[in-house]
Amino acid sequence: MFFDGSLDGPDALGVIDPVLRDIAGWGAQVRLAEVASADALAALAPGDRPRAIVAGGADGRLFRAVLEPVCPVPFVAWPHRGLPGWAGPLDLVVVVCRSGQGEDEISAVAEARRRGCALLVAAPPDSPMAAAAAGRGTTFLPAGSADPTALAVPVLRALHVMGLGPQVESEPVAAALDDVAERCGPSVPADVNPAKELALGIADDVPVVWGGSVLAARAARRVAEALRSASGRPALSGEADQLAPILEGAPEPDLFADPFEDGGSSAPRPALIILDDGADSPAAVAGRARLDAAAGSGSVRVQEVRATEGPDIGRFAALLATGRFAAAYLALGLGRPA
Repeated sequence: MFFDGSLDGPDALGVIDPVLRDIAGWGAQVRLAEVASADALAALAPGDRPRAIVAGGADGRLFRAVLEPVCPVPFVAWPHRGLPGWAGPLDLVVVVCRSGQGEDEISAVAEARRRGCALLVAAPPDSPMAAAAAGRGTTFLPAGSADPTALAVPVLRALHVMGLGPQVESEPVAAALDDVAERCGPSVPADVNPAKELALGIADDVPVVWGGSVLAARAARRVAEALRSASGRPALSGEADQLAPILEGAPEPDLFADPFEDGGSSAPRPALIILDDGADSPAAVAGRARLDAAAGSGSVRVQEVRATEGPDIGRFAALLATGRFAAAYLALGLGRPA
């Protein structure tokens, strides 16, 4: 049972204060990552273009989402141990690890060194991954942040200097995250707080999260993971054609159900969450229309999270931060650990 009074209760909010403070600090972490990597970035210069880029580790797909449309060489996300069999001295391997201790990431770095690949690595300076990466041909960005977006920004900046990616500035990304923290923080009442409104809207439902662009879809997957962890219930993300049948087949709402008497025994219904980053490609527009129609036919609630200003990575970060705030409030209302 969801207790909505907890979302504006100071004592209840104190329980999840460390989590909320962490998310609210993402903008500051972007700025700190910029300062920490300034010397390494200043030493970079355009060089010979690699044959291909391999992004190892869990964040490889994020880099692919940003780079693939504009990267002048083939780009492969490799979220496995080691590297693809074809990777060699002509290729650039990019690996990011917040802890510097990830086994898959260390394996990718060690294999890149063994094969003579160029390396771009972001990790804590005194970590096992930093030790594995040390050597000629490695560009090392020291990382002291637990936020993957904060680590991604200097890596994207480095790739731009190398002539392999779009220009990315830290401050617009940090400002977008600061804006989310201001609008979604615990002191903002539920009726004007986008994250609290989102948590209230999915309190008793199964979240179905969709984003129309490649980056918004990436954010949708991560928001669904956070909501799933917060609620202990299913939370789905995917392509519009995958999600539409779920909305169309939603159980009929029981207008006379009493959650206190029935004990929440009625069949759970989906609730559609649209992550809108301003994408207006034909595929995004068609996907949105398909889901709106499916939600209408199934009488499914639709909620929208919008971040349509600023750079692509800033909009991604804002969507993700709003979803993470919502997940924390959802856990609080359900009496679960955030």
